[in-house]
Amino acid sequence: MNTKIKKLLLNVLQRKYSKNSHVVKADIVCLAENRLLTEKTALITGGTSGIGFAIADAMLSANAEKVIITGRSVERCEKAIIKLTEKDSSRKEKIDYVVWDMCECSTFEQRFKEVKEKLNDKPLNILVNNAGVQGARFGETTEEEYNRVMDTNYKGVFFLSQITAHYMVDNKIQGNILNVASSSALRPSNSVYSLSKACIKDLTEGMAKFLIPYGIVVNGIAPGPTATPLMNKDSESSLFHRSNPSGRFATVEEIASMAVILCSGIGRMVVGDIVYMTGGAGNLTCDDVSYNF
Repeated sequence: MNTKIKKLLLNVLQRKYSKNSHVVKADIVCLAENRLLTEKTALITGGTSGIGFAIADAMLSANAEKVIITGRSVERCEKAIIKLTEKDSSRKEKIDYVVWDMCECSTFEQRFKEVKEKLNDKPLNILVNNAGVQGARFGETTEEEYNRVMDTNYKGVFFLSQITAHYMVDNKIQGNILNVASSSALRPSNSVYSLSKACIKDLTEGMAKFLIPYGIVVNGIAPGPTATPLMNKDSESSLFHRSNPSGRFATVEEIASMAVILCSGIGRMVVGDIVYMTGGAGNLTCDDVSYNF
C-alpha cells in the first residue's frame, strides 16, 4: 500500500472516529414563559438569526410588549418574523422589523424614527446591540474588509447607542442598553473582529459611567464559541469543541436567557459589567484560536 493511500485511509478513519466519539449534547435549562419584561419594548439589531433571533424569542417569552428586530433585507426580516410567530400567533402584534444596515451611520436617525413609529408612541426601554460580522484576520485583511467589520461591530454600535441614550435621557426612560461582546475581547487581538469586540468592552464601561446617573443601565454579554449560523452550527448539532475548557459550544438559548435577566428588574444592580459566557475560552485559555501569521 503506497503512502498516499495510507494517508487517505487514515483521514477517513479519523473523521469517522471524530463523528462517533465526540458527539456532545447539552442539557440546556432555558427561562420558562415569564413576565420579566412586562410592558417593556426592545430594539434588537441583527435579530434575524443566531443570538439576536434567540434574544428576540426569549424577550417575547418574557412578555415584552413590543420587540423590533433589524436585518439587512426585507426577505431576511420577514422570514425571521414568520419563525418567531409560528409557535404562537398572538405574538404577531408584538413583533416587527426595520431594515437597517449598521454600516450606514448617516441613515441611523431615519431608521430610529421608523422604530419609534412602529412603537406607536410607546417608549423604547431596551436596546440590544447584537449585529456583528466576523473576519478580517491580521496579515490578510484589506482596507475594505477592515471597514466592513469595524463599522458593523463598533462604529454602528457607538452611534446607535448615542442616539438611543439621548432619546432615553430626553424622555426620562430608565432603560437598558445591552452590548453583545465576545470572549475575543479577552485575547490578544488576532483580527479586526477581536479588536472590535475589545472596543465594545471598553465602550460598555464608558457608557455605563455616563448613563447610570440617569437610571440607564448599560452592560455587555460576551459569548464564547456559540452554535450559530456563523459557526455553521445550531443547537441540534454536536456541541463538541476540542479546545474550549468546557468541551463544547454554548447555545443561543443560553445566551438569550442571560440577556433577558440583564435587561429585567433582576439585573438593575449589574452596571457596566460584561457577563462572560465562554465556557472558559478567552478567560482560561487563548489556545482555541490561531496566531499563525
